[in-house]
Amino acid sequence: MASILITCLLLMFIAYFEPTLPATVIEDLANLHPPSNFNTTIVSNCLKNPSLRFCGSSPMDLDAIFKFTIVASHLCNESKNPNCVESFPKIDLQNRPKITPLYLSFTFFWKYCPITILSIDLSNNSLKGTFPIDVLFCTQIHVLDLSHNGLSGDVPIQRLSSVTNLTILNLSYNHFAEIKISDSWFFKRFNSSCFFNSGILPSHGRYKIKAVMLLLGFPLVVVFTVGGLWWLCFQRPDFLPRVLQNERKFTTAMLKTATDGFSRKNMVGKGDGFVMYRGILRDGTQVRIEICSNNRGNHREYVDECKVLVQLRHRNLVKVYGWCNNRNIRALVTEWIGRVSVETWLSESAPCWKHRYKVLVGVLKAMCYLQEQWPEIGCDVKTSSLLLHENGDPLIARFRVGENSTSKKIHRFGILVLEMMTDQTLQEEFKGDETGFVEYVKMLYPRKLQKVIDERMKLTENTFDETRQTICIGLICADHQTCQQLSIGQIYNMIIKVHPRTNTY
Repeated sequence: MASILITCLLLMFIAYFEPTLPATVIEDLANLHPPSNFNTTIVSNCLKNPSLRFCGSSPMDLDAIFKFTIVASHLCNESKNPNCVESFPKIDLQNRPKITPLYLSFTFFWKYCPITILSIDLSNNSLKGTFPIDVLFCTQIHVLDLSHNGLSGDVPIQRLSSVTNLTILNLSYNHFAEIKISDSWFFKRFNSSCFFNSGILPSHGRYKIKAVMLLLGFPLVVVFTVGGLWWLCFQRPDFLPRVLQNERKFTTAMLKTATDGFSRKNMVGKGDGFVMYRGILRDGTQVRIEICSNNRGNHREYVDECKVLVQLRHRNLVKVYGWCNNRNIRALVTEWIGRVSVETWLSESAPCWKHRYKVLVGVLKAMCYLQEQWPEIGCDVKTSSLLLHENGDPLIARFRVGENSTSKKIHRFGILVLEMMTDQTLQEEFKGDETGFVEYVKMLYPRKLQKVIDERMKLTENTFDETRQTICIGLICADHQTCQQLSIGQIYNMIIKVHPRTNTY
């Protein structure tokens, strides 16, 4: 009775001022201020009944308490409480969509919620947004009805658990989020009919769909994940982080992508047992891809050979990046220098003797390096296989692993010397007849050398003598009997004596 008395005193106080207030008093709360003796009245009431909610605050917010009394008076009348001045048992704003949001916005009212209120009905108001959590300041209520609205989001289950007297909760016909399984105790406290079509009830149908999706989806995810990892590891490892990549080993898919599917526009050469392509790797590196036509033979031996080639380091050797070796393709991947071979350079540029000599010295230096460091590796020193760097350096681009015959290496170098110094018309005449070509040059050496020397070199008296000496070394190397008695180091010493100023490039 004491709490009712205090509430009545406040309402009577508001009634005293009510004739002076406009009809839109609730909407004009910001312009209202408590009278001068309001503090005395509040203190007196709190002394009589300390259980009033605003009595516990220190210091008291008189402005908020004053507005609370005004809202309480109006809300008591709007809720059609009988004997409103004497009692305030319920807030009934059912089907009042215009004013209900306004009352819900008054946080100060709910903060000082009268302890006489036992029932709150806010149903059928088309409310939007989240659960109106301020109403839970009325912790003494027994009934809360929020049905037939458009509320969404999570239900504040923990806050509701603190409203210990609440026995009837109606959240039907809203759009709340589905409740967690761990909070299933919430349904034991209240009847499940209170949550009909509210969104918070776990849907068995949805659970079945989720279960089916899980049963079907999980294996599919596993399959796609394993498939994706297999594709990354065995088809396109260049998509993996660099630390996980085997930078030496290339796959068929990588080479296909690099060459646009081995298109004809990227084919740069073709020979006996191989096809050459130009490619661009995923990181932008330009490469030269030599694909072997014959994919037979021991795959392990081929990989072992490639592992040796990637270790070669010399300015006159093309850098080997790695290899590809599987059932479909066998290829060697090297740096891209360009399409200019020594053969093309000789026919189109007509280089002078000094430049040709420089190429011979560079090739011989690379052969010396291989003989000293990797004697089991031979190389192709034909003019058609040798590449020319833009700075004029020759580059050996094709290798033979397992070739230990020094005499064969020297013989091939001898043929290269003769091809570099003689007329190309003569070479065409003896094409395919290497022995006949060597014998013909030997027959004209030394008195009739002018018949075989490439006149485009425009030799002087001195350079003619140096050319003659170079051809002599070529004939010595090309002779099968003589070359067996020489080493590559000896040939190098002979070459550098021809023109000492050039060999230090």
